[in-house]
Amino acid sequence: MSKIANAFKDDTAFIGFLTAGDPTIDKTVEFILAMEEAGCDLIEIGIPFSDPMAEGVVIQDANVRALKHNTTTDDVFDIVRRVREKSDVPLVFLTYINPVFFYGYENFFKKCKQLGVDGIISPDLPFEEKGEIAGIASENDVDVISLIAPTSKQRIQMIANDASGFIYVVSSLGVTGMRSEIKTDLKAILNDIREVTDLPLAVGFGINTPEQASDIGKIADGVIVGSAIVKIIEKYGENATDHIKEYVSSMKKASNE
Repeated sequence: MSKIANAFKDDTAFIGFLTAGDPTIDKTVEFILAMEEAGCDLIEIGIPFSDPMAEGVVIQDANVRALKHNTTTDDVFDIVRRVREKSDVPLVFLTYINPVFFYGYENFFKKCKQLGVDGIISPDLPFEEKGEIAGIASENDVDVISLIAPTSKQRIQMIANDASGFIYVVSSLGVTGMRSEIKTDLKAILNDIREVTDLPLAVGFGINTPEQASDIGKIADGVIVGSAIVKIIEKYGENATDHIKEYVSSMKKASNE
């Protein structure tokens, strides 16, 4: 069983996200380990990028802060190396395709395999262009995680048939960010996807309260939270560890209520 599959094997997986290098490299390592300790079953690490088009203001600002500290892709790999000295938690990069292209696909995915990165999510890589990295990623045991949005109905079968790891189901139209309510008929979308694939389905975009996590946890295999964690880091900076642990613990618990 792959580490990604392992994250979903017992109960509803709780998946947390942070931006690498915000506020520092050292603190990112500390925060990732704290997130695992508090209940994260899988952790997404954002590679800082200058034009994160799918992100709302919270994660955009985190990218700006990380880039101001000159956080590079090699720095992000170093974060993974240091985490792997202490943890086997499944790790997935969330990155726009340009940093991967610039690094070199072969070099990037070889480094992922060497250091233990289990998957990659690239919001700006259309399904039709997925072949550009799919073969190299597969050769290096890295799952390319597919996204299915509320507008993807006519494309669900095509995307799900070719998916690996898990499927990231986008809860709402628009960019990432905390939402007071999620109005999409997620149950119908999840049912449509399940007719095509047995892969775990994790829902993200907008989830930030225990009530939302509980609602999503009843219908999905995983709950993804990013902006709310990044907001805690923005607020508390280098002193965010205990606040992250408290929040992740409450959300993990709610995801399985």
